[in-house]
Amino acid sequence: MHITTIGLDLAKNIFQVHGVREDGSIAFNKPLRRMQILPFFAKLEPCLVGMEACSSAHYWARALTQLGHSVKLMPPAYVKPYVKRGKSDAADAEAICEAVTRPTMRFVEMKSADQQAILCQHRAREMMVGQRTQLSNTIRGLVGEFGIAIRKSLEAIRDFARDMDADQGPDIPDIAREVIASLCEQLLFIHARVIKMDQAIARTAKSDHRIKLLQTIPGIGPINASAIVATIGSGHQFRSGRDFAAWIGLTPLNKSSGGKERLGKISRMGDRYLRQLLVVGMSSRLRAARSHPERVDPWTASILERKPARLATVAMANKTARIIWAVLTRNEPYTPRTAA
Repeated sequence: MHITTIGLDLAKNIFQVHGVREDGSIAFNKPLRRMQILPFFAKLEPCLVGMEACSSAHYWARALTQLGHSVKLMPPAYVKPYVKRGKSDAADAEAICEAVTRPTMRFVEMKSADQQAILCQHRAREMMVGQRTQLSNTIRGLVGEFGIAIRKSLEAIRDFARDMDADQGPDIPDIAREVIASLCEQLLFIHARVIKMDQAIARTAKSDHRIKLLQTIPGIGPINASAIVATIGSGHQFRSGRDFAAWIGLTPLNKSSGGKERLGKISRMGDRYLRQLLVVGMSSRLRAARSHPERVDPWTASILERKPARLATVAMANKTARIIWAVLTRNEPYTPRTAA
């Protein structure tokens, strides 16, 4: 009997495949080595293949799609409720096979190789920015032991590092100077690499029409826009802008019961990197609004008057996420509404 659905539990070397027939009976549940995956699926008739959206999932999804199979990726958190008692590779593959057939299951859109290439830039940049922050905090802590305070800004720590690199730093013991100078040299090197990565991302952004469209939205630059396009593509997997904002984690938690609606803090679920970029971008808009209040649109001015700065920033990020979805799905640049 024809195999209709397969659950594939991904791994580094040993994969688990669970297949069911048209009548729901189990056809197989067995492990396969990495080199056996493609030949195994090449022998099968086209069927539905479910996988968790984890490391290497998009690669295998593209490879199996080329063999004629219909591949669907699911968030691991949504597959977990289908795991029966006990945790094993066989149980996980069976749960994936069951979950992929549910009509209410939510799926992850398969990323192309170009999308993942752009995300490589962002992952590398995120790592280097984290290393730069770690070095900055370490240098501040070490020089603080000698009564030296450095302002909390990237420019201040960069200027201090340049002074140390030019042997023009403060008067501290030679042993400490040697250590701090080495850290400052490393900080300047990583800072230069971050700038080069920003330039590479900006060059990539110029070649994509969708990234250019997103940059018409206030507060969205080439880094934000390229990360969004590389992560969600066209955005058609979301039914509305609200769904996209909820996926990023910018919508409030709903704890309603008994007909009483209770909304709490934002959920902070979904893609942390995109949420961080949007909030940082709106923080920049907030500073610009305070410097030039005459350029602020009425909605932003209203939210800034009624809410604290951080709450207003999150609200602006929530609204911007909905605008992003509309721009991507309609394939049109952002046009602000004018007052009647």
